Amino acid sequence: MANRQRRKLGDMLRQAGLITGEQLEEALLEQGRKRERLGKLLVDKGLLTENQIIALLAEQLGVLSVELNPAMVDQEVATALPAYLAKRYSVLPLARKGNKIILAMADPLNILAIDDVALLTGCEVEPVIARESVIRQTIDQVFGLKESAEAALQFDDAEKDLADQENLAAMVDDAPIVKVVNSVIQQAVSEGASDIHLEPREGGLQVRLRVDGFLRDIMISPKKTQALITSRVKIISGMNIAERRLPQDGRFTLQAEGRPINIRVSSLPTVQGEKVVLRVLDKAKMLLPVEQLGFSPHNEAIFRACLRAAYGMVLVTGPTGSGKTTTLYSSLNAIATPEKNAVAVEDPVEFRLDGINQVQVNTKIGLTFAAALRSILRQDPDIIMVGEIRDAETAEIAIRAALTGHLVFSTLHTNDAPRALSRLAEMGIEPFLIASSVICIVAQRLLRKICPDCKAVYTPTPPELSIYNHYSASHERPVFYRGRGCRECKETGYRGRTAIHEVLALTSELRSLIVRSSPMEDIRNSALRSGMVTLQEEGMRLVSEGVTSISEAIRVVFEGV
Repeated sequence: MANRQRRKLGDMLRQAGLITGEQLEEALLEQGRKRERLGKLLVDKGLLTENQIIALLAEQLGVLSVELNPAMVDQEVATALPAYLAKRYSVLPLARKGNKIILAMADPLNILAIDDVALLTGCEVEPVIARESVIRQTIDQVFGLKESAEAALQFDDAEKDLADQENLAAMVDDAPIVKVVNSVIQQAVSEGASDIHLEPREGGLQVRLRVDGFLRDIMISPKKTQALITSRVKIISGMNIAERRLPQDGRFTLQAEGRPINIRVSSLPTVQGEKVVLRVLDKAKMLLPVEQLGFSPHNEAIFRACLRAAYGMVLVTGPTGSGKTTTLYSSLNAIATPEKNAVAVEDPVEFRLDGINQVQVNTKIGLTFAAALRSILRQDPDIIMVGEIRDAETAEIAIRAALTGHLVFSTLHTNDAPRALSRLAEMGIEPFLIASSVICIVAQRLLRKICPDCKAVYTPTPPELSIYNHYSASHERPVFYRGRGCRECKETGYRGRTAIHEVLALTSELRSLIVRSSPMEDIRNSALRSGMVTLQEEGMRLVSEGVTSISEAIRVVFEGV
């Protein structure tokens, strides 16, 4: 019967003109050898996309198609089906409506799958169509932590015991809760997540990962485990589990994939309970050689020349999450030799660096950036890193340090490199001090890279092509690419990120313009004449090289500018 159903799908595809009879026969022969679904084989061979098959089946069978995501899945209903059966048939129960199970299926023609699910659940099955790669990804997310979550549910009276701190501490040290927390962190590290969000909801604890700059749901833990999971995280990060009314910060280190991973933790009380965010700090990603920071050869040469300066200020600008700290740490690590005294003042200390004296800001006791800087200057430093210039006092001390023989690194929040100069002026710093101290400004952004497993040629829209033609330095029209979406990239079409930079090295002409408080447009034009390549041009360079898509470049370099 299964073979008849597969042939029926093939006939439907052939009659719709999506494949030829010859392609169908060839695919059926291969299907007989590999014993895989016909639809999957056709997609793997590049003859069709999952979306084409879904659209045809939805139209021919009158079945609803859905864009599946973990938030749509009722955990209790889904896990009523054994994981092995869900994976065998590529199906996932989504919800129960009376005596009817809504079943996401890659192949709604598979009568065997429908019959087995109906037999196991005792319910009538209403199929909906979803992409097989997304179904399999969601199955992994739903069932991945099921065993641990079920074991954790033995603590049915956890909420009653919250007032007893000793009981709670004992419960969160129990193996099931430890396994749940460790599994979430391990998954985050394996997927390259920068943050883990534990968000209390009415239906349970929502777990989300930020991967390549975007948050993605991975599971909802039962409500009964919410307090235990958050308390486990607080205990291992050195926070007070009895205090649930005030925000707290902590950190811990664990081993994942054979290397130490630092986790910075922040808790925030909400009306639904404590929201906890874990920042994943991976040394392998935060301490990169300068040549691996994503600089173009032109920009890297300029930046390296600035790093060799004996004194002056190097500023890295960009929005939160644009990789500024990675650039600072990697630069500092590259030039902080044993014969030099390097001191960093940060809030918070993202990662502990060997050979660098790091100071943690603590405003509660008066240890601000400015106060720490004053003390650092009495410590005979050669290199100083200021995590962020937030106010005029910090800016003035940092600039005076740069003028008195120190190499100073810091960050600012500006959209591009030239505007960092005006930002310092707005803080009240005299133009002649800015012109005399600043030697280099780097503005940067992070762009997602096209997934190599589903990379495909793409024809851009007229507006996209117009933007590319306006900002691209190349006079040849390249082949444009984008990701179709696959299991490897979690259907996003992107996997991993790379940086683009706008490097502004101050010339004598620029310093003269700054001293005269010239308009920003004049400063920008002078920077361009001196060889500065804009973020927009760098984004389009990566598009022309096939590293990223034109839509991603537009999103990153034009939003908020």
